[in-house]
Amino acid sequence: MTLCLTSDKRLSHNMAACGVTSEDVFYINLPLYHSAGFLIGMVGGMERGVTVVLRRKFSASQFWDDCRKYDVTVMQYIGETMRYLCNTPRKDGEKNHKVRIAIGNGVRTDIWNEFLDRFGDIKVRELYAATEGNIGFINYTSKVGAVGRVNFVHRFFFPYTLIKFDTEKEEPVRNSEGLCIEAATGETGLLVGRVTRRSPFVGYAGNQQQTEKKRLRDVMKKGDLYFNTGDLLWFDDMKWKGENVATSEVADILTMANCIFEANVYGVKVEGHEGRIGMAAVTLKEGGAFDCLHTYQQVVTYLPAYARPRFIRVQPCLEMTGTFKMKKVKLVEEGFDPAHIQDPLYFLDPEKQTYVPLTGDIYGAIARREIKL
Repeated sequence: MTLCLTSDKRLSHNMAACGVTSEDVFYINLPLYHSAGFLIGMVGGMERGVTVVLRRKFSASQFWDDCRKYDVTVMQYIGETMRYLCNTPRKDGEKNHKVRIAIGNGVRTDIWNEFLDRFGDIKVRELYAATEGNIGFINYTSKVGAVGRVNFVHRFFFPYTLIKFDTEKEEPVRNSEGLCIEAATGETGLLVGRVTRRSPFVGYAGNQQQTEKKRLRDVMKKGDLYFNTGDLLWFDDMKWKGENVATSEVADILTMANCIFEANVYGVKVEGHEGRIGMAAVTLKEGGAFDCLHTYQQVVTYLPAYARPRFIRVQPCLEMTGTFKMKKVKLVEEGFDPAHIQDPLYFLDPEKQTYVPLTGDIYGAIARREIKL
């Protein structure tokens, strides 16, 4: 059985894979200019013949009241939706609703567990897909933390693989013959989907350069062509796990610190260094200050050295897209120069075993490579 396909025509088939029927009532509060709200939600609802409830704007405080009012049985989420719901004040009777299925992507494992514990036995169908991509998955078993399952039939018709990826050089690892190397079971790798007639990659209109960046050649054999998703995943003997492992898992660890409310993890370029260095923009819990020592203890206890954010930027709020995903591009471009950033900046100092304020002197020493990262 094919689980999740990612061209525009096929995205709407997700509801069928999730077990949605014409008897269901589907609640959409996402913008319809986005493929999730329009294709998976609206078009998918039409295809299945379900009743669709549209809300002009997402409201965490009114979400469950709407579900009860309209007898909603299927909800849609994306990005931080579930975290917003979990952050609302607790009320009596929170499990008093008819929602049985939640379809979407981007929920963190800790929020997933909290959501189920608080709002009841809802089948969370976490998916992995991209509108322009040629491969996708659905976690039709609702296994917490997974984005899908390895399925022989699906893989036969829509070939994909995980390949070893050098996070420092930001490129696939190749053998002596110039071919990519498959990642082992349990090993994080770059997800690539073979470009075929059945699973094509059309590219980006008017942007040949960006299109070519997504094409990966000579992967498993000379002359083949794959779509580079740009996402790191890993799988065990039963399931796929962890979209964008490096950033989402680091963010989870950071939010375990006693002072941090939310975190957006990304990589920044440092002159004289290959690849990108880990950085995080964070917001603090109300009324709190950044706890340098406790944050340092969290990252060194739970993260390997290469995954620890060397720079932290404290912001009053984190910018979100229209579908509640954290914006990264502007943060990456702004980097970590204290001369150009007004927000407080911190540097992980391994000698002092804590985070310290990132001064102009420290920045200069990093640029001169007097401080090794």
